Amino acid sequence: MITCFEKLDNNNTDEIINKAARILKKGGLVAFPTETVYGLGANGLNAEACRKIYEAKGRPSDNPLILHIGDIKQLYDIVVDIPDNAKKLIDSFWPGPMTGIFNKSNIVPSSVCGGLNTVAVRFPSNETAKKLILASGVPLAAPSANTSGKPSPTKAEHVQHDMNGKIDMIIDGGECDFGIESTIIDFTEKIPVILRPGAITKEMLENVVGKIVFDKAVYSLLSEGEKPKAPGMKYKHYAPEADIVLVNGSTENVVKKINSLLSEDFKNGLKSGVMCRESNLKLYNSKFVLSFGNSADTAGKVLFDNLRKFDDISINKVYSETFDESNVGMAVMNRLKKAAGYKIINV
Repeated sequence: MITCFEKLDNNNTDEIINKAARILKKGGLVAFPTETVYGLGANGLNAEACRKIYEAKGRPSDNPLILHIGDIKQLYDIVVDIPDNAKKLIDSFWPGPMTGIFNKSNIVPSSVCGGLNTVAVRFPSNETAKKLILASGVPLAAPSANTSGKPSPTKAEHVQHDMNGKIDMIIDGGECDFGIESTIIDFTEKIPVILRPGAITKEMLENVVGKIVFDKAVYSLLSEGEKPKAPGMKYKHYAPEADIVLVNGSTENVVKKINSLLSEDFKNGLKSGVMCRESNLKLYNSKFVLSFGNSADTAGKVLFDNLRKFDDISINKVYSETFDESNVGMAVMNRLKKAAGYKIINV
């Protein structure tokens, strides 16, 4: 398959959107930008088209897809109940980086939902995404446009690296705004449950509807036999080729420990790198040190790009500093822990 690569500018947007919509209407696959990460889109009501997503990504069939809508009216076609707390959060945070889990209607194929009776729905704020969904005339199933388990794509070149020759089209809309995937909330429970943290934080949600709780999958992977309600709950995600290890503690202790590990790796012939705060860049004894800024907000935007850069230079091991797990720090640490397979050294 030849993958068409189209870069948006001020003059060609409508032409590219219409071309992409024709591909989607015929059951093809189109990667497109959102405010979180790039999505791999297919007609979300066409089971065969969605099967192609799983095939292109190498994605396990029990890992549900998220349906993306371009107008709030589309929500009422694909779900059967919208609780009051969901309505309040929709009014506050849609369009935007929030995904809701609802009981699905019969028009949504079971295979899109990992065999569950629930469906994940998001209304993105990215203008290109909204225009594409509306031009296609249907909700678009759109997981991240990367090889399953690898770092999510925040730039079109990331998508091209993973998906070239596997999908019909890639729309280059520039770098994504947030860099980490949407917050996922299960609205089928009496008290809303966060299944995946994101830029819409627990604190922000609780300011609108009161009590919100985290699912256990935020802290650890589901076990064999447990069905994931949302992407990222069961399988290792966001992992580069390198072995990732998180080192947690005071700055002094973390720097000392990582430098000790770097020295040991060097003796063993390993090529090791570090991810750290901008202010700590010069403290580490490695040629391969990447910054994720000085806050969780900046870390979220560059995290996946950094992980891919380590792959580009064939790093064997990456040691990473950690963040306090509050506000956006919870989302960043969730991604880091999954990338590391929960390997954490406390010092």
